[in-house]
Amino acid sequence: MIKAIISDFGGVLTTPLFGGFARVMEAQGLPLEALGHAMVKASERHGENPLFDFERGRMTEAEFFALLGDALEEEVGRRVPLQDFAEHYFSHLSPNDELIAHLRRVRDERGIRLALLTNNVREWEARWRSLLPVDELFELIVDSAFVDMRKPEPGIYRLTLERLGLPGEACAFVDDLEINCEAARDHGIHPIRFESTAQVVRELDALLDAA
Repeated sequence: MIKAIISDFGGVLTTPLFGGFARVMEAQGLPLEALGHAMVKASERHGENPLFDFERGRMTEAEFFALLGDALEEEVGRRVPLQDFAEHYFSHLSPNDELIAHLRRVRDERGIRLALLTNNVREWEARWRSLLPVDELFELIVDSAFVDMRKPEPGIYRLTLERLGLPGEACAFVDDLEINCEAARDHGIHPIRFESTAQVVRELDALLDAA
């Protein structure tokens, strides 16, 4: 029996994240590919994608953008100001009101508990929380930047289940990345990869009705 739904934030409860990155590059008159190439360079220097440590809370916003800025300067031949990155990024995101309403409905009408499991950035907490009724909707919020772990690392799923006090089999998980869904499945959690709101609602309802 499903007792809780664990949801991702960006790209599930918001519009796709890809558009946010595109908006950042558009503001600088650069193609999105330039950011991708710069991230590869930054990853080679850091030893892994620096976004991972940024999301684990091990790297500050200033440190991350200094590393990315150096790589981007090499890529495009000029210094690209990144101090307004978060402002441009979040200006593109808007809430997925339809899915949010459905989650509220299953909570209120069926007693399903709701948790949020997000890879996010410590300095951006106020920005992303302001997009959604986070504290009203979710009884549990696990933010990678404050637990030194990120999806798809096993520990962050174990921590979420421990804080819920539930086994994986009692939980559904919604995320837009297959790698995160596979990691959830490894913990017995029922994963649903977000492709559209209608598809997620349909699959969630099927899981709940199966009980």
